Amino acid sequence: MIAEIPRGPVEVPVLVRAVAGGVPVDAVWRNELGGLTFRSADRFYKWNPRGSGIDLEGEHRRLDWARRFVTVPEVLDRVRDDAGQVMVTRALDAESAVSAGWRERPADAVRAIGRGLRLLHDALPVPACPFDWSVESRGGARRLPGRDVPDIDVLVVCHGDACAPNFLIGAYGSPGGFVDLGSLGVADRWADLAVASMSLHWNFDPPCEDYFWDAYGVDPDAVRIAFYRDLWNAEDEP
Repeated sequence: MIAEIPRGPVEVPVLVRAVAGGVPVDAVWRNELGGLTFRSADRFYKWNPRGSGIDLEGEHRRLDWARRFVTVPEVLDRVRDDAGQVMVTRALDAESAVSAGWRERPADAVRAIGRGLRLLHDALPVPACPFDWSVESRGGARRLPGRDVPDIDVLVVCHGDACAPNFLIGAYGSPGGFVDLGSLGVADRWADLAVASMSLHWNFDPPCEDYFWDAYGVDPDAVRIAFYRDLWNAEDEP
């Protein structure tokens, strides 16, 4: 299973229907672990099945911390039942970078992603961040045995899932906010940069990767990119 906008009908979990109070909801995203996100008016309902390994309580804590410094959704409610958990957030006045309109303007979307990631890294204060996303916390030595961990380039608060769909873009191409911050934490900036640049190839045609590096303001580092992409991919393995 891949993360994507659902095609065709999607069964709405009982918990989502209950939390939405009977208001019709539309499925807008499905993640790799079977989690679903629904929308109704200015509300999003992020649902994850029991046993998915995703902790929405942890994401709520990260959103609460990050929203003091950058634009992220406000959490309105959190509920769980035997089948899963749901987090309700207020919609932001921006569109996903992979919405149909921005996919038709890949260069503009990719520039906005690069600027957005730089804004996030510059705005979130490392000394005040209580969350960790270091190689050690991710089991790097176990997942990539025998690989040397690159020296830290710049320590930042990383997004933790800096794929293109998790960036929002404002009406005029400016960074509009960030979503899916469940892994947010302190790490080398290349942990985000490697994944963000890789995701461009999944979401845009052409991927316009050069525009990303230019907008962020850094030249690609092949060694760090390879290491952090391999670590990211290793986390998906059983």
